[in-house]
Amino acid sequence: MDTVDPVPAIGRAWPVGLRPLVVRAWEPPPTTYARGHRGVDLSAPAGSPVRAVAPGVVSFAGRVAGRGVISIELENTGDPPLRTTYQPVRASVRKGDEVVPGDILGTLEASPSHCPTACLHWGLRRADTYLNPLSLLPPWLLRRGPSRLLPVPT
Repeated sequence: MDTVDPVPAIGRAWPVGLRPLVVRAWEPPPTTYARGHRGVDLSAPAGSPVRAVAPGVVSFAGRVAGRGVISIELENTGDPPLRTTYQPVRASVRKGDEVVPGDILGTLEASPSHCPTACLHWGLRRADTYLNPLSLLPPWLLRRGPSRLLPVPT
């Protein structure tokens, strides 16, 4: 049986916004060609900056089926390495560019979508295996809301 290397929580930034709403969660398909959702959809207004989540190298920046797609091969994530995808994005990076967390990759395009409003489809793969991209983010980045300091009882 094939085993998949675990996903390291190396992300240091959300791809859009500070803590975007997950409009549609990751739903792994039961078989390779079955229905599912091979990524997460994050709500954001068209024109929003789309940022790199983790360090890596741009392996693709172009159009696929009329939509802007960016793919980043993440460094130090095993063999084969993890690869994140972002769409629909008007790219400001090129194949071969090195990126670090928070670098702007491009802007979210307004395009026909399966989301009720504009959204970024963010994906994660290792070779042909789709994984949950939220697993790249450490717990402190996934938590909702800011920390609050409470008064110390006297």
